[in-house]
Amino acid sequence: MLTDEYRLKILKAVEADPQISQRALAKQLGVSLGKTNFCLKALIEKGLIKADNFKNNPNKKGYLYLLTFNGIEEKALLTRRFLERKMKEHEELTAEINKLRADVLRDIQIDNISKG
Repeated sequence: MLTDEYRLKILKAVEADPQISQRALAKQLGVSLGKTNFCLKALIEKGLIKADNFKNNPNKKGYLYLLTFNGIEEKALLTRRFLERKMKEHEELTAEINKLRADVLRDIQIDNISKG
């Protein structure tokens, strides 16, 4: 259930805003509050995120989420993998676009020859 994509998105969000609420994180991710809670708990259990209660929060519901050293390493690894995957997709799309352009040019040349 916790894919590399969601792990990376959560780690980035927590790094950017350690005080982010689970509700705000769920909205940012486009997933349910329950899934967000599940994912955060999984990342905490893996030792990638540490959660601390706000000391001065009167309702004691707020948490401060911090990336651990392992979380920083995991984020770097996931970012590298994501970049490699996107670069490969870019190369494949570029090759496909070039082939389509060549096909269109060939078709135009054939059309011009047949009209000529």
